[in-house]
Amino acid sequence: MHELLEKRRSIRKYKKDSPVTQEQLKQLLGAAMIAPSARNSRPWEFIAITKRELLDKIVTIHPNAKMLESASAAIIIVAVPPADMPAAFFPQDCGAATQNILLEAAAMGLGTCWCGVYPIEERMDSLRELLGVAKEKLPFCVIAVGSPDEAPDQRGFFDEARVTYLS
Repeated sequence: MHELLEKRRSIRKYKKDSPVTQEQLKQLLGAAMIAPSARNSRPWEFIAITKRELLDKIVTIHPNAKMLESASAAIIIVAVPPADMPAAFFPQDCGAATQNILLEAAAMGLGTCWCGVYPIEERMDSLRELLGVAKEKLPFCVIAVGSPDEAPDQRGFFDEARVTYLS
């Protein structure tokens, strides 16, 4: 597992002639849906996009999603905060689902890049309008997906100075 964690990268350049299949998207979404969530609330829905026109429109909405110009697909995680529990938990739950997608993609040899949307109202509103998402639902993030056309160096590392051990 540790090797997979070290293998995962944020990819911003993709091979344009390498489509992401519906079967691959289903595998990624399956990984997302087995993520842990508070009281197993599963406060999420997903929009899987391979339509070039929509990918290009998202680039105009989200200033940090330029990599969608070459990515073959995107997955939008839409938060559906449960009415019967504190709203504070859904970002953690959707973050866990996002990380599962990123790790599953790395295991499959696909590249991904996580672009935050929530809590920026302008981005959420624009994505709601573009994708027909109901007002009570919150576009949480955009995940670019495709065949990597770059191999960035690892950026994260263990930093002992950020750890407090209590024994």
